Amino acid sequence: MRYLLLLLAGMTVFFGCKSEKKQDQMASKEIGSLEEPPFEWKAANIYFLLTDRFNNGNPENDVNFDRTEETGVLRDFKGGDIKGITEKIKDGYFTELGVNAIWFTPVVEQIHGVVDEGTGNTYAYHGYWAKDWTTLDPNFGTREELAELVEEAHKRGIRVLLDVVINHTGPVTAKDPAWDEDWVRLDPTCTYQDYESTVSCTLVDNLPDIKTESDGPVDLPMPLLKKWQEEGRYDQEIEELDRFFAVNGYPMAPRFYIIKWLTDYVRELGVDGFRVDTAKHTEAYVWQELYREASIAFQEWKTNNPDKVLDDKGFYMVGEVYNYGISTGRMFSYGDKEVDFYDHGFESLINFDFKHDATRGYDTLFTKYDSLLQKELYDKSVLNYLSSHDDGSPFDRKRKKTYETATKLLLSPGASQIYYGDELARPLQVEGAVGDANLRSFMNWEDLEKEETRALLEHWQKLGQFRKNHPAIGAGKHTTLKKQPFVFSRTYETDTYADAVIVVLMAKKAVKTIDVSSVFSDGTLVKDAYSGITAEVTDGEVRMETPFEILLLEKSL
Repeated sequence: MRYLLLLLAGMTVFFGCKSEKKQDQMASKEIGSLEEPPFEWKAANIYFLLTDRFNNGNPENDVNFDRTEETGVLRDFKGGDIKGITEKIKDGYFTELGVNAIWFTPVVEQIHGVVDEGTGNTYAYHGYWAKDWTTLDPNFGTREELAELVEEAHKRGIRVLLDVVINHTGPVTAKDPAWDEDWVRLDPTCTYQDYESTVSCTLVDNLPDIKTESDGPVDLPMPLLKKWQEEGRYDQEIEELDRFFAVNGYPMAPRFYIIKWLTDYVRELGVDGFRVDTAKHTEAYVWQELYREASIAFQEWKTNNPDKVLDDKGFYMVGEVYNYGISTGRMFSYGDKEVDFYDHGFESLINFDFKHDATRGYDTLFTKYDSLLQKELYDKSVLNYLSSHDDGSPFDRKRKKTYETATKLLLSPGASQIYYGDELARPLQVEGAVGDANLRSFMNWEDLEKEETRALLEHWQKLGQFRKNHPAIGAGKHTTLKKQPFVFSRTYETDTYADAVIVVLMAKKAVKTIDVSSVFSDGTLVKDAYSGITAEVTDGEVRMETPFEILLLEKSL
């Protein structure tokens, strides 16, 4: 068994000191012989990709709804789809990368027309311009293909996050009329000066804002009714809505329609969580309502599919509260009002601070995150990233620090978000592209023919698998053991499981002698998961000769 399940009298716990009382408590635990370490969302290694830009599994669905107008560079559909993601799941790409959760951009049906944003025509390839939440966009695939994706991911212990939007519909175009005024507002445009000008407004011009604050009953919007009638789905959809509102007693207000439509994917397919888009632009109580209904739906799926259940964890939600950073703690400020999104259904928030914190040294970075996550955010977490689909100033725009990116992201406390292509140095600057389009090129699979790209991928794979195999990395207690070379331990424990590792960085010498007495006792066989070398602990030390500056030390089993 390759994974670390250990009970060590010499384990350093919490404050890095040898505590006899703590060791006695650990010694009394019954440690199971688990095939896999327990999954922890707080330590997850999440892979984020644009559905349309990752892998084209079915070229026959590349063009739909006559989406053939000329667009700006990288502003049209490129062919990536759900089937393409599933192919890579089956091929073991994510498993080899140590990924244990996948998040991909929304796959519900998008607006059919183009929008001119001043950068050339743009289609809704990114998935954030919904036209109909009840069905998938054929450019992305079918509901059956989405079901297969979830099932194949679950077979490999990989969780699936759907990216969801409640804040807005897609823009109005010649092919996509605006929804009724009791559903959406078309003005004012947000100015982001305070709470009101961030929430009760349209994010940008021509992006209809759902009236999520309304509790008044509304009829279905006429464009959607007409669409369902033309597709022959009207009676079925109305019957399901009537049943939902009768069972739950909610007012037939706009947000509850969308909550019903989104949680259907949980109830029917067993998706494990939501990544929530534009969270700060919607009233926080809406997310609590979504979380409540999604949790009920997830439990129903588990009850109906007992042979497919991965564990006893509940439904998971991570929020995009734009510009939230870990330094803020639990509260996000609008200027005139503060909101605790963690208290409204979110277990984690995307951490916009990380790209700035990562410019600092390892000790400063890791110590800061350990302090915040072990105290103020102890029962919550953050999702760290260094590049993303809409962050115009990534940590390494020119891809000059690709190894450092991997090391800092995958060894930091908190959950990690790999953005598709980080591991292959996919370019983040594209000739002719404007704005976010630079960040959204098609996955550079062809670069795997290059030796340097394969070497980089191997670095990401080793670190990713180590993170996946050891929840101590993301969820454990950090202790700095030495400054040069930089040596630290991470320890993690639950009522039934204990995990401890030591990591060495910037070790220049070929022969490395490391004091491991705080974690590993004499006589223990220790493995470096980076080089594959093993050594026995003698007089509190291990001695290894490797060509690398990094050691990932775990108990060899």
